[in-house]
Amino acid sequence: MLATVLLNGLFPATAGAAAPTPEVGTESLTATVSITEQTPMVPEADDTVSLRGTVTNEGATAILDSSVAARQGVPLESRNAIDQAMARTEFSRESDGAIVLSHGQDIGRIEPGMSRTFSLEVPVSALALGADGVYQLGVTLTGQTEDRQWDQILGIGRSVLPWQNSGELPETDTKLTVLWPLVSRIHLTAQTGADEEQTPAFRDGSLLDEISPGGRLHQMVTLGAELPVTWVIDADLLAAVDAMVEEYQVYEGDELVSGDGQEEARAWLSALREAVRDDEVVALPFGDPDLASLAHQGREVQGALRQLAVATETAAVTVDTVLNVQPTTDYAWPVEGAIDPSIVAVATSAGAHHVIARSDSLRDDSLPHTPSAARPIGDGNTALVADDVMSTLFTADMSRTSNVTLARQQLLAGTFSIAQQETDTSRSLLIAPQRMPTSAQAQAMSDALHALQEHADWITFADLDSAASAQPDPEANQRVPSEEEYPSRLRQQELPTSAFQTMRETQRTLDDFKVILTSPDRVEPPFGNAIRREMSTSWRGHESEAAEYRFAVQNGLEDLTGRVRIIQKSPITLSGRSATIPVTVENNLVQDVKGLELRLTSSRRLGLEVGETQEIAVGGGHSQTVKFSTTARANGRTFLEAQLFTSDNKAFGQPMGFQAKVTSITPRVLMVIAGGLLLVVLAGIRMYTQRKRAARERDASDDDAPVGESEADTSGVNTGTPPRGERLDSDE
Repeated sequence: MLATVLLNGLFPATAGAAAPTPEVGTESLTATVSITEQTPMVPEADDTVSLRGTVTNEGATAILDSSVAARQGVPLESRNAIDQAMARTEFSRESDGAIVLSHGQDIGRIEPGMSRTFSLEVPVSALALGADGVYQLGVTLTGQTEDRQWDQILGIGRSVLPWQNSGELPETDTKLTVLWPLVSRIHLTAQTGADEEQTPAFRDGSLLDEISPGGRLHQMVTLGAELPVTWVIDADLLAAVDAMVEEYQVYEGDELVSGDGQEEARAWLSALREAVRDDEVVALPFGDPDLASLAHQGREVQGALRQLAVATETAAVTVDTVLNVQPTTDYAWPVEGAIDPSIVAVATSAGAHHVIARSDSLRDDSLPHTPSAARPIGDGNTALVADDVMSTLFTADMSRTSNVTLARQQLLAGTFSIAQQETDTSRSLLIAPQRMPTSAQAQAMSDALHALQEHADWITFADLDSAASAQPDPEANQRVPSEEEYPSRLRQQELPTSAFQTMRETQRTLDDFKVILTSPDRVEPPFGNAIRREMSTSWRGHESEAAEYRFAVQNGLEDLTGRVRIIQKSPITLSGRSATIPVTVENNLVQDVKGLELRLTSSRRLGLEVGETQEIAVGGGHSQTVKFSTTARANGRTFLEAQLFTSDNKAFGQPMGFQAKVTSITPRVLMVIAGGLLLVVLAGIRMYTQRKRAARERDASDDDAPVGESEADTSGVNTGTPPRGERLDSDE
């Protein structure tokens, strides 16, 4: 079979020429060819290129009598040509070059699903490389299958190769800025212990895994320390790791257990402080808020933009406190660099003047060259446009060495191709990779950047401030795409408006609660930060987890506020015209509460009047009972409601209702009073009767006496009263 391949090489294919007839039947590729190693990365004229890799039979029948061979280099004149070559999956005689003579390798039989390795040593002189530039480098598998027993191309693998034949560097000044993100999921809950230390609680133990040796974040710090990068850090991540330095708790299912990652947390923070000491540090707003979600779903919700401003302020303080460096908060980074006017407005509302975008959002398809990253977009704001191809090179599965090799070569080739454009122009490039690279992706990025440092004499590295202050290309696109152009794929991942409404209600509950606390700093920071974590970009693709987190924060706060409550009373009976009603307020917090007023209202104000409002101040873990004076004006049932109010006249907590039966004058008292009244009436009647009788008798006596005689003169005269022993005749 190798002889056939070598024979094919006697008739090399050139652009526009017919290919040799033996290379036919390539319409159905059944094998995958992967290049896992390519050295040197940037060869010189007298070098030998080593190509190692694997071939895998993806078909249903065995591959017979097969061999692999390299293809001659095919010049790729532009970045578009590079992208198209790497995207092609089928073999093309016109586009994939001729087979390199004398440097192939027999593979033989490959069973379905099986793989074989290859190793090729190809002199640079055999690759037919011409002028300086980027070349495609291919490796093909030629052979037969059991159902198609004739020689054919069964698979091809491609790579790219920067080539400097002249040894002269491009005259252009090309700078490259690389963002190195330290971002993670949300780990801390709003919950803290009821003890004085306020032991923090974590959702799970995944953060410890990430910062431990071999973990993703451990890898990011270790690798980044040796690279010329700009650190982009979510301050919430620093706060979470810093919380692990002391005692903390972790949820295992529904149970809280003590965490044991103190040593790993201290080591990680120490390594990070050392790594960023002389580097530029950009602080993302606390919790890495989802700017697109906020712009599209939450901007009209009261208080949402204020949360972003507080998150920005908190980030600067947190990074300075934990890392002892002054970060910049002048950069906003929307998801995947996709922007529209509303996102820019929200991103800059908290003080940022630079928005990190991507070139698949601000396209420059009409330009023949790659422009600088900086683009003025109005109102004194600048978009820093990252190159979308180079920024997404490392999103594939980098546990596969073939992907690592290809991404590294594409980065070398891409920067070289850009450096060859408009050689009289200086430009500044930006790479903004995915927010949370895996350990393998971080390692692949590190390897590629080291390759640039060692072999890419055509670029120099610069920090983000340098890219932001670079002279913009006047021909570059400066139009921010409309909201309708925002990718629907990204819009479908946004937080819903209801999420921001929940955040608003939680913030209102927190605002009402903290005014009664003597130590509000025990509650406001953990719950305030938790509210801002609810806006995190990391919730994309995790809608149910995001909803659960919001629910947990609100419930946790309601549980705390519910610890200051009015104790329920059972129905009571009020006897007499006046009485007192005791009401007890309980404080089960570990701190005192103050500034509360307790009001008692009656549903029958004309029947039962209640005394004035009572001021409340209750020590932590204690209760206070106050008494309300009442005045009853009518018997009957009434309903009373006790409610706490804050000093700004807002109701606090749930009202407590109870029933009162008013008997202001009891039946026994009524009987006594009635009896007394009856006696008074009878006594009055008797007195009146006696007086009337006496008056009649006097009148009768006056009528019988002689005229001119006085009462004294007739004192001895019979006045109608019979002498003793006698009685008056009856009327009968």
